[in-house]
Amino acid sequence: MKKIALLLLLTSFNLFAQNNLPDLNLSDLEGKKFSLKNDFSEKDKLYVFSFWATWCAPCINELDEMNDVQEEWKKDLNFEVIAVSTDDSRTQKRVKPLINGKGWEYKILLDTNQDFKRALSIVNIPYTIVVKNNQIVHIQNGYVPGSEEELYKKLKSL
Repeated sequence: MKKIALLLLLTSFNLFAQNNLPDLNLSDLEGKKFSLKNDFSEKDKLYVFSFWATWCAPCINELDEMNDVQEEWKKDLNFEVIAVSTDDSRTQKRVKPLINGKGWEYKILLDTNQDFKRALSIVNIPYTIVVKNNQIVHIQNGYVPGSEEELYKKLKSL
């Protein structure tokens, strides 16, 4: 029983260990640097950071769905989707061709060293965080068709 209680305590501590957006810099596909703390800090704007990789089919499905609905959502919400590629140096060369083929209209950031992913203790992707005023206000782990509607409801409530 003590082991279960300790496990629950550690798990819940891990969920709330990172409330603030980490102070990191990431580059986009053209090499332009972005500061997570400064470049994504418009007051009361919602930033949806979606962690993905070229080899992750559920990640690509999630980003396809969000691309399809984001213009509709922007009628009601002040938000921006940022797709954070966690591809490493071996698979990073696949990112740009995939983006070009998909026609995604997101800001794409490269987390090649997985610093951002590690700072948030992310184990599995797809993984989505919603940030408002530099605070992580929602976490969604995994993707199944239709979960974008749950995300929309959550965004509207924030």
